[in-house]
Amino acid sequence: MADFLAVDLGATSGRVAIGRFDGKAITLEIAHRFTHEVITIAGTRCWDWKHIYQEVITGITVAKAKSDPTSIAIDSWAVDYGFIDAQGELIEPVVSYRDSRTEKSYPETVARLGKAAIYEATGIQFLPFNTIYQLASAKGSSAYNSADEFLLLPDLINYLLTGVKSTEITNASTTQLLNTASRRWDETLISELGFKRSLFTKLHEPGSYVGIVTGHPGLDGLKVVATASHDTACAVAGTPLVDTNSEGYISSGTWSLVGVEIDAPLTNKAAQEANLTNELGAAGTVRLLKNVTGMWLLEECRRTWHEEGRVFTIPELLSLAESHKPFHTTIDPNDPIFLAPGNMPQRIQEWCTTRKLQPPKTPAEFTLCILQSLAVAYKETLDRIMEISGKRINTIHILGGGSQIRLLNQLTANICGVPVKSGPVEATLYGNIAVQVIAAGLLPDLASARSAISESFTGEIFTPSRR
Repeated sequence: MADFLAVDLGATSGRVAIGRFDGKAITLEIAHRFTHEVITIAGTRCWDWKHIYQEVITGITVAKAKSDPTSIAIDSWAVDYGFIDAQGELIEPVVSYRDSRTEKSYPETVARLGKAAIYEATGIQFLPFNTIYQLASAKGSSAYNSADEFLLLPDLINYLLTGVKSTEITNASTTQLLNTASRRWDETLISELGFKRSLFTKLHEPGSYVGIVTGHPGLDGLKVVATASHDTACAVAGTPLVDTNSEGYISSGTWSLVGVEIDAPLTNKAAQEANLTNELGAAGTVRLLKNVTGMWLLEECRRTWHEEGRVFTIPELLSLAESHKPFHTTIDPNDPIFLAPGNMPQRIQEWCTTRKLQPPKTPAEFTLCILQSLAVAYKETLDRIMEISGKRINTIHILGGGSQIRLLNQLTANICGVPVKSGPVEATLYGNIAVQVIAAGLLPDLASARSAISESFTGEIFTPSRR
């Protein structure tokens, strides 16, 4: 039995888990969970980084006391980063991608460089919060001027643990500053935008040795390795795909990442026009996918209702939706109007009214509207991906926390017209651990790791039907 530790950071919560590999399957134990929220500092939406990092240290300490870890690896959401100054200190605050600071830098940067040039180099979906636009917005600020390097969040934690500055390549690919064909920073983009070249650290691949924890009593000596540090890269690595030519995936959570796994990036005009992203994955793979707004919509509705004194759990809302008569209005979940937090029910109603559609009124109708809209967006996205990639998808894997929403799984099967396999719920943790297992030499490759993961959980199959 070999033990491994995984730190997984999501945009609202984090956890530290112990993964135990017995040669055939991986068992998971959650050692520590915590929540965190975006805070406002001088009018800027930021992450409560001190809280996040302290909880990570607490979780690692708890997990290490209950295991004999071979190594530890960190994954998180993409695009956000911290600046490091010449003294090696973190320049706070760590700004959140949900801040509005890129509203100006996004269109200006695209207009300056041209969409075709950016996409041909990076193959990354145009999203206003990508790191390239965050850095363009930060350029000239006191934090930027004082910075020697920037580190994406998993690598920032690696640095705070080990003192090693390096950037893992799957997360680097989400910045829209990495050339996905060469798997190196794109020097042309960096130069044309006038970014300080020193900001961009050396790159490393998933499975690489990072360093040893130092300066943390009780944790010193723990080996840190790199997983596929973008949480979606971990989740896809942790998905039991067997035939990548006929199987697609949806990583379902705050965002829904809808896509397929391919061997090399597709950066042609059709892919650009479809705004598909070519994010790098574990074992040299590429994730051809598109971001679709996910359970963020329902969570934001729930938060607004809670502020109004109406408290609903997700299971309660799903139960209301299941028992409600059909409600057929759908919205475009990717409309930028739904990106920012605050009064989501009103914005959904206004979107519908503007288009002369029946707006939802009750929590049950809002839930149905959102879930059906997600399923329609999934179908549209997968249809376009199949057209561009040449793959024919006959099975969809839904993984992550959203895979527990049986109503959404069934709606997806119905609307997409193919079977849906749910799970693993903890795909990100499985993927994080699997990369470490391979790095430790206990499994030879990603295919064998996925086989072990398939032995580690029990999912459910949803077949298409008419409701």
